[in-house]
Amino acid sequence: MCLTRAGVGQDGSGAAHRYPVEVISHCVWLYFRFPLSFREVEELMLQRGVIVSHETVRRWCRKFRQAYADGLRRRRPRPGDKWHLDEVFVRINGEQKYLWRAVDQNGNMLDILVQNRRDKAAARRFFRRLMKKTRTVPRVIVTDKLRSYGAAHRTVMPSVEHRSHKGLNNRAENSHQTARQRERAMKGFRSVGGAQRFLSAFSGISPHFLTRRHLRTATEHRFEMTIRFTIWDHVTENIALTAAT
Repeated sequence: MCLTRAGVGQDGSGAAHRYPVEVISHCVWLYFRFPLSFREVEELMLQRGVIVSHETVRRWCRKFRQAYADGLRRRRPRPGDKWHLDEVFVRINGEQKYLWRAVDQNGNMLDILVQNRRDKAAARRFFRRLMKKTRTVPRVIVTDKLRSYGAAHRTVMPSVEHRSHKGLNNRAENSHQTARQRERAMKGFRSVGGAQRFLSAFSGISPHFLTRRHLRTATEHRFEMTIRFTIWDHVTENIALTAAT
């Protein structure tokens, strides 16, 4: 990659990019794939001969993150019929909030939602959001012993089997680990809206590059990653073309 300099539009929005889409998408990929700060992305790009400020990287991530995440989600197969749901607390500006998350039996992330509470209303809101987003109803939902799940289940999806047992829900609990890692790297979230926007994009981009490597040989892993990088290139190029028209 040759030495070059980036610029943004006069309005500060990044509308007039001087970089090709490959550079922009690479910066976004670095930030959401690895626990890096904007300044660390700037340094990595400089090592490759690309001069770009951390503020420009921040603008690119803010502008393109959700479009990239949505593009990847549209290319995923339909979710499985067994959903694992879980919630963990997060501190945002010193206040305790709850991070609700759902994955299917294959570990594919279905949705993530930051809420103030973990009562029946919060669980009901999350159930309805899940069904609206996936456009499907599961065969089974698996949760921990939180009673709010049972109350919301009886209201929203009474025909769906509900299995409530802490030991059954390790898949959903383990899926929080990457979000926790990013939370620590970012030294916490500053607002509920900021946390929701970041995690919505992060949960769409980061899992695309997690291939459950421990189940594959090195050759299989490299082949699968080649496919996933090709999909990433197609998504980001299509978004760039759409934005240019």
